[in-house]
Amino acid sequence: MLVENNVALERLNTFGIPARAQRLLRVRSPADLAQLMASPAWPTDAAPSVFVLGGGSNLVITGDIKALVLKVEIGGRRLLEETPKGWLVEGGAGESWHDFVVWTLAQGWPGLENLALIPGTLGAAPVQNIGAYGVELQDRFHSLDAVDLRSGAAFTLDAAQCGFGYRDSVFKHAPSDPRGFGLAGHALITRVRLWLPKPWRPVLGYLDLERKMAETGIDAPSAQQIFDWVVAVRRAKLPDPAVLGNAGSFFKNPTVTPEQCADIIAREPKVVHYPMADGSIKLAAGWLIDACGWKGKSVGNAAVYEKQALVLVNRGGPVHPCTGGEVMTLAKAIQTSVYERFGLRLEPEPVVV
Repeated sequence: MLVENNVALERLNTFGIPARAQRLLRVRSPADLAQLMASPAWPTDAAPSVFVLGGGSNLVITGDIKALVLKVEIGGRRLLEETPKGWLVEGGAGESWHDFVVWTLAQGWPGLENLALIPGTLGAAPVQNIGAYGVELQDRFHSLDAVDLRSGAAFTLDAAQCGFGYRDSVFKHAPSDPRGFGLAGHALITRVRLWLPKPWRPVLGYLDLERKMAETGIDAPSAQQIFDWVVAVRRAKLPDPAVLGNAGSFFKNPTVTPEQCADIIAREPKVVHYPMADGSIKLAAGWLIDACGWKGKSVGNAAVYEKQALVLVNRGGPVHPCTGGEVMTLAKAIQTSVYERFGLRLEPEPVVV
């Protein structure tokens, strides 16, 4: 176990925001964490004095981090079980999410193809309940292992106990949250298990995938074909964080009642919207932001991506990077514009520290 001091975080967050961690431990196994928690280096008030860092892909850093940073790098992938009903696969929390998707498909275990090219780690996926093109993590989730950062006790949660919602889970709520059990700042996920059902059925229906079907003439695509389409669409719309720093989709798509949607359509007939299973209507946040004229606009070196208004980017690169303050000033200005025009409050997706 080696606790590093004064660690630069530019390369540990996909926005490329400059900041430093006073202390950082690379957690490569649960034993690393257990050893740290038993040492004098472990803070007595662990919850507020510890920050868990995965791939840094859903993060805006607004200053140096004084808390002890736990950089999760637990690896490993394996098939736990195969039955006539499906495959149960497991991976370490530090595994790249996209690489894990690629690996499952290469083994002949489909089911994650719609979630291709989402940045971040396997351990961060349940925190955010990641989703894309009609599939959310909760649709494939089985269980996870984690460690309580207060007691050091290991525990396991199933899907119901994770309290999944739209880009939400118990890991995003404080224990005092009146909505129920919360684990924000109090748990470190070590392993995640996913259930990939048989027989495999393609999840289609999104406009981008329908366009690919029309372009190719393929009306019964394989899992690999859907994977290739999703990768192509995401690469065309979204900037590569290795080239242009960003945190992916910056705002959640707001949901409204059918009556609210009808009112907006009466004023804005072209608004992009999707009916949900529960009767609500999801509006495309990127369309709302674009309609307010933000595409390409900037605050300092933080800017709205020209090809997708839902993404904020680091225009300054590694030489003149944007600051977390610039990103949040831009985000708040966008929120104000959307509220003034549509009466909707956009909620940011990234964690802000």
